[in-house]
Amino acid sequence: MARNDERRRALADAGLTVLATAGARGLTHRAVDREAGVPQGTTTNYFRNRAALLHGLVERIGERLAPSDEFIAERAGRPPSQRLFAEYLRNIVERLLANRDVTIALIELRLEGIRRPEVAEIIGTRRRTGFAGDVAFNEQAGLPGSAREIALFHFAVDGLILDQLTGPLLPDERIDDIVDALVKGLLPA
Repeated sequence: MARNDERRRALADAGLTVLATAGARGLTHRAVDREAGVPQGTTTNYFRNRAALLHGLVERIGERLAPSDEFIAERAGRPPSQRLFAEYLRNIVERLLANRDVTIALIELRLEGIRRPEVAEIIGTRRRTGFAGDVAFNEQAGLPGSAREIALFHFAVDGLILDQLTGPLLPDERIDDIVDALVKGLLPA
């Protein structure tokens, strides 16, 4: 059967919605079929087993949460600074919060990885690859901060996103102000 990339993406998006609303235990091929409004068995045609489905969802998370080419191009060539780094970080937080179901699905996969080694391997590989890409981007852009600082930002953003999704501790605090404080506190001047 010929593969239809558009349908594959739509099925993956439906899978992310299932993960976000029903959790990892609710993620089945049938549940994805129902969410996507396609005949039973369609998801299985594109993702043969659960591992293939999980790989497809992790791949789609990466696509959905990637920065736009326009955003990157607008900042290319600007002199490196804490301010520029903060712009990149604010954009990451904005994308994560704007794609709520995708972000919740990502968190669900990370939590499921605690209980299931095969899920930990899939999501762990993606996280390590993404982190290496973040460090490489930071170095190529000449931005301040080493791999250690980039890791600290991952830890901070993970906590910030969880806080925002589950009820902010400081609901009157602007996210941009939080990001600016993180950058000032974690990056060398």
